[in-house]
Amino acid sequence: MNAETTVRADEVLTKLGRSRLNICDTTLRDGEQAAGIVFANIEKLRIAKLLDEIGVPQIEAGIPAMGGDEKSSVKRIAHMGLSASILGWNRANIEDISHSIDCDVDSVAISMSSSDIHIEHKLMKSRQWVLDRIIESVEYARSHGLYISVNAEDASRADPDFLLEFASTAKEAGAHRIRFCDTLGILTPFDTYERVKRLVDTVKLPVEMHTHNDFGMATANAIAGVHAGASFLSTTVMGIGERTGNSPLEEVTMASKHLLNIDMGIDTSRLREIVEYVARASGREIPAWKPIVGQNCFAHEAGIHTDGVLKFLSNYEPYSPEEVGLERRIIIGKHSGRSAIKQILAAKGIDIDDDAATAILEAVRATSVALKRSLSENELVYIYQDYMDGVKDTLPRTGE
Repeated sequence: MNAETTVRADEVLTKLGRSRLNICDTTLRDGEQAAGIVFANIEKLRIAKLLDEIGVPQIEAGIPAMGGDEKSSVKRIAHMGLSASILGWNRANIEDISHSIDCDVDSVAISMSSSDIHIEHKLMKSRQWVLDRIIESVEYARSHGLYISVNAEDASRADPDFLLEFASTAKEAGAHRIRFCDTLGILTPFDTYERVKRLVDTVKLPVEMHTHNDFGMATANAIAGVHAGASFLSTTVMGIGERTGNSPLEEVTMASKHLLNIDMGIDTSRLREIVEYVARASGREIPAWKPIVGQNCFAHEAGIHTDGVLKFLSNYEPYSPEEVGLERRIIIGKHSGRSAIKQILAAKGIDIDDDAATAILEAVRATSVALKRSLSENELVYIYQDYMDGVKDTLPRTGE
């Protein structure tokens, strides 16, 4: 190990030591492994740049052992001069890690199955073979001065005692952290807490939460892991990933900030921006109801909610839309109330009394039901104009 490579690992440790909680984003690796997603090379570079710009401290850039465009992209990302640590994903063998070294990454993830199901039916090997491969691969990566995360694949189904042996072996060989992988997304937050707490307390090695969303628990399990002492969160933008996806970057960032009071230094005002880019690059839609970044997060239509928001924003908003790059929208439709009608018209210089608002609201609701949709502000103005024309028609004319 030469002085240059030693400095490289120390720089990563210093960088990741600045925060109580860090994100290692794997959009470019696990995110792209989602069925049907392929990022163009230029898109991979742009996503890496955006992640770096918003403050993500470590980026899992891909799988160098795939060779070709994948290896080329990882190497280009490693040479972009980003502030983030760049990590290459590897199986637990020297050949894979050599490909990552070729890319000049400063960190590696070394992945190995930890459950008997995988060891017996996927690897068709023994527990001892698994431990031997961990020792061999970690020592090789350490000899090249790399920061090392050892990924315990299928940790949620591993024998609890063997998982401790797995992590302890990685630590003794020189790993800097262990990645707890709920590979099939089968844990509840309560189970997650118990397993991760035991791992943290016994092995005393930093733990990263890598949670999948097969039962809709990815974000909840990630946060439960933090409660148990985990100090790293594995995420993907939008939660894209294998099968039902991973814990979304935007969700764990805001949950950590507002529910755990841990600010990881992510520029949340650009979350919608990066989600829009990844959605376009991956050919995925952003559901309007998507937590944190969906357009409906700050859209209010129901009269009681709209009235509450207009009186005091925190009545029905947990944080401001500007914090995540969105805007508040008052929707006009079947469930609207008088206060919303009056405010929207007032913003257009039209003041009406309660009687007029009641009559216009009745027409708004009837129109919304007939059209099976919400109405635009211009359509509201048209209804107001029709109402005023109707009032005029009921007034007595000169000479009558």
